[in-house]
Amino acid sequence: MRRNDRAQDRAFSLELIDRCTHGVMALSTGEALPYCLPLSFVRIGDSLCFHCAREGRKVDLLRRFPQVCVTFVGDDRPVFVPPAMYSTWFQSVIVTGTAEEVTDPAEKTEALRALCQKLTPEHMDGFEAAVGKSLAVTAVWKVHMEEISGKAKLEG
Repeated sequence: MRRNDRAQDRAFSLELIDRCTHGVMALSTGEALPYCLPLSFVRIGDSLCFHCAREGRKVDLLRRFPQVCVTFVGDDRPVFVPPAMYSTWFQSVIVTGTAEEVTDPAEKTEALRALCQKLTPEHMDGFEAAVGKSLAVTAVWKVHMEEISGKAKLEG
């Protein structure tokens, strides 16, 4: 990190991950261009979990190239600071790690429960019916967080 004065500690980084509704994951394609996509993540311990279809480009790439990078952005506000400075107040975290498909039904259910609890806590009464209907056709992946780098430029 070039600006060490903006580095944030692990607690800041985990808190930002926990409050973000999504992150952007970059995957290798094995070619010159990466593949990046927004996903809803939930952190369980030292892993980031997400759900997706069981087939498709993302799943094919994860199986071939499981090393990924995920970026989370918290606050992001352009500002003008008189008399003549343009800047941005921001908070971000970059996570690198290795993705692995979750195949155990109990672990998949726990990850989906945590994701639904994070994103729609007021609707958990429908979780059991939904997971019973969709567990077999839903893939769940976890990213083992190997490096976490938080950065911020905070107001004040």
